[in-house]
Amino acid sequence: MYEFSYHRPASVAEAAALITRAVDGKFVAGGQTLLPTMKHRLASPSDMIDLGGIAELEGIVVNGNIVTIGAMTAHADVAASTEVREAIPALAALAGNIGDPAVRNRGTLGGSIANNDPAADYPAAVIALGATVRTNQREIAGEDFFTGMFETALEEDELIVAVDFPRPEAAAYMKFENPASRYAIVGVFVARTAPGPRVAVTGATACAHRAHRLEEALQGACNAAALDDFRAPVERMNADIHASAEYRAHLVKVMAQRAVAACV
Repeated sequence: MYEFSYHRPASVAEAAALITRAVDGKFVAGGQTLLPTMKHRLASPSDMIDLGGIAELEGIVVNGNIVTIGAMTAHADVAASTEVREAIPALAALAGNIGDPAVRNRGTLGGSIANNDPAADYPAAVIALGATVRTNQREIAGEDFFTGMFETALEEDELIVAVDFPRPEAAAYMKFENPASRYAIVGVFVARTAPGPRVAVTGATACAHRAHRLEEALQGACNAAALDDFRAPVERMNADIHASAEYRAHLVKVMAQRAVAACV
């Protein structure tokens, strides 16, 4: 690691002030991505601003049909939450299958979506459930939040406070995972809502995205058979040592059909 200054603010306002004064400051949540990156000297922030001491960023609250999860709430806490399990079981199940126990107990919702790894699970839930990302400055619609590979709509001095998830009629998330990391080689989140089905895909392309073509195919009949003739665009798919573009395109259809079948 390179030399840096470490700060542990006690409030959102203090954290925002620290990042404004820093030459090249970075917020750190669970540290599951930033710390390994710094250890390999691929990042060298002048200041590390640890959000772990800000109590207002933690917790889960259900208010009517909205499930609000604080940005610093760990994946394990979301998975274990009775409120989340009752309101949006698919979200609790998703959180319970992120990484391994160490990652689930250190990693956070806010850290995951702010990092926006193209194979992360939470972005698919944020988009498909029509969630709202609340920051210290504004509110951002979930499908507008993720703008590119490891890129989001966040400004440099902006931090996530919480995410509001509307309760769907039903939802399910299915992923074909890397057996070592549990990252999604392809993951598909399907939510049945009053206006119609909402679908989001992660792992397949450079950025998690809302799958409008899958939604259109499900409009007439929200069942797995409705996707029998669906073909994902191969030219948009990622290709790496884990899966070819053609295989990922096939997995998008298979995972979508499984998610629809489980969306009861």
